[in-house]
Amino acid sequence: MLENLGSEEPGTGARTLELPWAVTRRLEFVDYRLSWDSQINRSDLTHFFGISIQQASLDLAEYLKLAPGNLAYDASTKMYRATNTFKAIFPSSSQARYLEDLLQTQFMPDIPVRSFLGWSPMLAIVPRPARKLNDGIVIEIVGAIRRHFSIRIVYQSLSSPEPTARSVSPHALVHDGFRWHMRAYCHCKNEFRDFNLSRIVATEGVKEDQNRREVDHGWNTFVRLELSAHPKLSASHRRLIELDYGMENGACVLECRQALLFYVLQQLGLYDGGGEKSPASQQIVLKNRKEILPIISKEFEVKR
Repeated sequence: MLENLGSEEPGTGARTLELPWAVTRRLEFVDYRLSWDSQINRSDLTHFFGISIQQASLDLAEYLKLAPGNLAYDASTKMYRATNTFKAIFPSSSQARYLEDLLQTQFMPDIPVRSFLGWSPMLAIVPRPARKLNDGIVIEIVGAIRRHFSIRIVYQSLSSPEPTARSVSPHALVHDGFRWHMRAYCHCKNEFRDFNLSRIVATEGVKEDQNRREVDHGWNTFVRLELSAHPKLSASHRRLIELDYGMENGACVLECRQALLFYVLQQLGLYDGGGEKSPASQQIVLKNRKEILPIISKEFEVKR
């Protein structure tokens, strides 16, 4: 038998701000487990946080104060269960966070992940070749970014048969979905460029420089991309694509840094305008291609 523990609308507001961080963290855990497992008991709290049964009871009582009506006690199983009117009260219970937690358990199976996951469904990830990075090189790059230093690197580019040494001033890291890059001012080319971290063969010291991020036009400029379903698809297929991408009025808008435009279009299959691909294989198009074509051409020159 479920005993409903209240029916008022939940409201965290300033009350969570008044609670100690450790207590708030445990209340997030309760909220997360109720969201995705639909149940929780005191032992879940005691095992995860190493607290006493008494403290777990106090935490559940505190959660009830914040979210009356979110849980009910099932005396037959001694479990607290999410009610039919349950509504999560912490952003950390979002589906985005839950799916990210699932991915972390697959991407880093050998590294303990301190997520709130309880039971989880079977998950498979499409395999891809791993890009090997040198720990020491990444540490030095991060240090140069933090201290606004220039760093001399030995870099293997596609345009040169042998690695070459150059000085760069990095100011940000970039992940294109597959590879890690650094955004840096190249003192050899006298312009801002992206450098693939896996192609840095060695580093040869740092020296004081300046924070160059504010003058990186490509980094600080945002480009608006208008996407729509391929016009040659059937009406029913266009509606399906619009649903997939959350399009409104037949379109959706992405904003990205100009410096990342190449990667965005490449991953969407839109860099060359779709080429000779059929509508079935290239299901979306870039509506404002003509508007941003000069930017596309410029970024391609930089990426070569």
